[in-house]
Parts: sequence; C-alpha cells; structure tokens
Amino acid sequence: MTGRLEGYDAVAEANAQKSVLAIHWSRICERLKAEVGEVEYRTWLRQITVGPVEEDEITLYLPTRFLRDWVRGQYGDRLGTLWHAEVPAIRRVELQVARPAAQPAPEVQDATPAPQAATAPVEPAPPAAAPAVAESPRQAEVRSDLAAPLEPRFTFDTFVVGKPNEFAYACARRVAERPSSPGFNPLFLYGGVGLGKTHLMHAIGAELLRGGKVSVAYMSAEKFMYRFIGAIRSQSTLEFKDQLRSVDVLMIDDLQFLIGKDNTQDEFFHTFNALVDAGRQIVVSADKSPSDLSGLEDRLRTRLGCGMVADIHATTFELRISILEAKAAASGVVVPAKVLEFLAHKITSNVRELEGALNRLIAHANLFGRPVTLEATQDVLHDILKAHDRRVTIEEIQRKVAEHWNTRLTDMFSARRGRAVARPRQVAMYLAKQLTSRSYPEIGRKFGNRDHTTVMYGVTKVEQLMAQDPAFAEDVELLRRMLET
Repeated sequence: MTGRLEGYDAVAEANAQKSVLAIHWSRICERLKAEVGEVEYRTWLRQITVGPVEEDEITLYLPTRFLRDWVRGQYGDRLGTLWHAEVPAIRRVELQVARPAAQPAPEVQDATPAPQAATAPVEPAPPAAAPAVAESPRQAEVRSDLAAPLEPRFTFDTFVVGKPNEFAYACARRVAERPSSPGFNPLFLYGGVGLGKTHLMHAIGAELLRGGKVSVAYMSAEKFMYRFIGAIRSQSTLEFKDQLRSVDVLMIDDLQFLIGKDNTQDEFFHTFNALVDAGRQIVVSADKSPSDLSGLEDRLRTRLGCGMVADIHATTFELRISILEAKAAASGVVVPAKVLEFLAHKITSNVRELEGALNRLIAHANLFGRPVTLEATQDVLHDILKAHDRRVTIEEIQRKVAEHWNTRLTDMFSARRGRAVARPRQVAMYLAKQLTSRSYPEIGRKFGNRDHTTVMYGVTKVEQLMAQDPAFAEDVELLRRMLET
C-alpha cells in the first residue's frame, strides 16, 4: 500500500511541475509574442512544446528538424534569456525534435492559463484532405504539355540564404516539408526581378517530387493563360480543368501577367478555390504583394493574401558576396576576392544579372586559359558595367571608403588624426580628386572644412604609399574601379 501511495505522490508531483512550467511558459510566450509580432509568433514559436527540466536545463520540442534548426538559430539565445529571467534556476535551453509525450505550448491570449493547458493541443490538425498530398498514388509529374519542366539547378542546397531572403526561404522549406500546412496555403512569394522567387518555387517542386508520391504542376501565369485559351479553342476546357484540379501542388509564377486578363483570372480563381478546398497546396509568385497588385479582382487578391505572404528584399552586399563565392566555388575557376567584391559593389539590383556576369568571366577564363583579374573583368563586362554607370559624388566616395576600411562615416569629417582614421580619409580625398572635377578647396570643405593644403598633402601621401605598397595600391585601385565604372 505504501508503494502505491508513493507512486501516486510521484505522479502528483510530476503533474504539479508540468502545471507550473505551463504557467511560466505562458508568460514567456506573451513576451515573445509582444517582441516578434503575431505572424512571426504563430509561424515559428507557437509550435514549441515544453519538455522536462533536468538540473539547470529545460528541454523544448518542435515538430520537425527544420523548424528546430530555424528556432535554434533565430531565437535560441532569447529563449534561454527569457527562461532564466522567469525561472532563475534554469540556465540552459535544449531544443529537440518533438517526442510523442511532449507538452504543447499554451495559447498566449490567456495570461494565466489553467494547469490543464499543458496538455491542450498546440494547434488545430490539418484538414482531413491534406495527408493526400503526401500519400497520393498518382505519378510525380503531370502531362508535359500542361506543366513546365523544373530546373534541376534550382534546389534548396544551391539557394544562398541571407537576411533579405531568409523568411521566404524558411516558408518555402516549410511548404516543401509539409504541404497544405495551416497558415501556409497559399504561399505567396513576392519581390523584384532576379531575387530568387523562381529558384524557390523550383526548389519546392524538386523537394516534393523527390518522394515520388506527389503530383506537381509548375507554370508561368503566361503559360496558364495560353493553355486556357488553347483549351477554349479546342473545346477541351473540361479536360484542362480536370488536369489542373487533380494535382497535389500547383505553382504559378509571375502572377502579375494575369492583370487585365479577366477571363483567365476567373478560371484561376475557381481552380484556386477547388484545390485549396480539397486540401491541395498553392504556391504563387509576383513582383508585388497581393494588396499592391492593382488590376487583379478583389476576390482573388483577398484569397491570395489569406495564407502566408513572404517578401524577398533587395540583396545586401554580404549576400551578393556569398552568392558569388558559392557560384565561383562550384565552377572550379579561381576568382580573386577583389573581383568578387568589385562585382558585388557594381551589380546590386539583380541576382540573375550578377550570376550572368560571373558566368561570362568564368567562360572567358576557360576559353582563353587566362586568369581572372580586375582588368580582365572590366574588359569582358564593359557592356554590363556601362549600364550601371552613374555620376560619382564625394559623398559616395566617403561612404565606400569608410565601408572598405570599416570606419565610421563621421570620421571623414572629424578632427581625429589617428592613423586608422587619417589614412582612409586621405584615400577618400585622393579618389575625390581623381574621380570628380572638384577643386582642392571644394574637396576640403566636404571633409570638415579642411584647408586645401591638407587635401593636397593627403593626395600626395596616398600616391607615395601606392608606389611603395602594392597591396595598398590594389585596395585603392579596387575602390577606384568600383566608383568610376
């Protein structure tokens, strides 16, 4: 009898601990939701479930490896800080893939949930029709005359992730891993030309087809329109509708091309509804968000915005460098870092054009057996670089030089004379004299109202250093080429 009572006590103690943890976790969730916002919280953090505490470490669970890795990278440190603030005895947080008995996270709308919240389901189950996406016995591809082929180079492994595209990438991975997940259907990707929307769509298709049990139809909006028109002319619209509505995943690229095509929009709207209602996944891309696509029917814009909308921002310098490094490494051709930096500075608006420029350099090197140099780059890409020509200003020179030497822009105007500050300032003065028509006094005024003799000394000093130090001369030459071409 004593043993049975001790067993009851242990169970009661474990349940009490779960209840207390649920209350602590609810408070943490409230803070997380306030910090990251409703959408971010529901997308990534709401699925966290609370595990046991052992010594000074608490274990949290997530349903998939991808989600665990994402949360660990984006929120791991913050979760540790919040848990320690809530429960000082907890100093570490361990994130693992969910086990069946894991305790789900509470809804943060209730400030102090009842203890039983620890065993409530974390979110509604997917629609009953959703599992058919993963278990469909149909062939992995639809008829070739209906869908465009996927580009084998465009996979998740070859997509370079950075701050401007990390959210869109994460959403795409989620859809590829769990099609028709609540909140992710449809998935709407938008951004400027050449930023990676099409790459992500092909990557989703490739990942889904890998299992061989999902039918995927990918096509541009233009192809959708032409196929629909062709079906009308051949009196086969029923066949066209049946084909599209039988797929597990439909992906439409560049939806903005349907603007002004009212009949095609109407057909796409009905196809959209039929697939979503059947638990099938829709992925769409465009150059603007659904709300900004003026010319689309209101009902279609509303439906497109009801799922997950992810923006791909313009690339940063760091992301462009990462893309170039990955492409250069895959080519097997040695491309100097100075050349990669030059390209990343000069071609800023379009990743497709950036990769095309690098491909041309690599082809030139392979065909003629010549090394890739800054001089060769300027010769081979003269037409591309010319298209990016613009007037150089002293302000731009100051900014570029400050970025290159990792100094503050304000140091260009300050009275500080330390070598780490003075040398970049002198280089900026030298380049201002070389690349603009400004006089020494005018340049001096742009550098904190310095005397023209100070500018003259700085220009002369840079010229002397360039003659003595080849590495320094190469740095200055790189900056000059970035600015003048």
